[in-house]
Amino acid sequence: MRIIIGISGASGVIYSIRLLETLQSLDDVETHLVMSSTGRMNINIETDWDPKSVEKLADVVHRNNDVGAMIASGSYRCDSMIVAPCSMKTLSAIVNSYSDNLLCRAADVMLKERKRLILVPRESPLHTGHCRLLYEASHMGIDIAPPMPAFYNRPVSVDDIVNHTVGRLLDLVGLDAGLVKRWAGVPDPQQRHR
Repeated sequence: MRIIIGISGASGVIYSIRLLETLQSLDDVETHLVMSSTGRMNINIETDWDPKSVEKLADVVHRNNDVGAMIASGSYRCDSMIVAPCSMKTLSAIVNSYSDNLLCRAADVMLKERKRLILVPRESPLHTGHCRLLYEASHMGIDIAPPMPAFYNRPVSVDDIVNHTVGRLLDLVGLDAGLVKRWAGVPDPQQRHR
């Protein structure tokens, strides 16, 4: 499986870092990484990582201004793309097919090739323009997966919340890395199993 990971300029770069760490441990997964300049900047602001160390987690790293890269063409087969975090600027570019950089071009390729594109939008509160863009993205077949924490799994750390979100993102591409505590329902003493 070949997966593109995009990091754009919004808060939440830890989601892609954890995705890349997790995907490294899975067999038969090749990762391609592309980061916007603001995404690179946020790595230093939000984490103890630096961009070069994050790049080492990926199998292939692409410069965001390299619109001639392999992932800019539909003839280079990729299975899915996750943009985490996805800024409103990047969301707008993708929805409006404004592919002026590799991250947005790769997303556009995923759409035209009918491949899975997952956006992890990071903005709050949302205004009507943001909501309109998310609505349009959904109509285009894009999976919208905001990083909203679950609490049924009783998280005790930020890592627990990040891991659960990353596990759910991997669910969308058909991978299970064992990060998700699955909902088993509320126990019903009247329920009988065969």
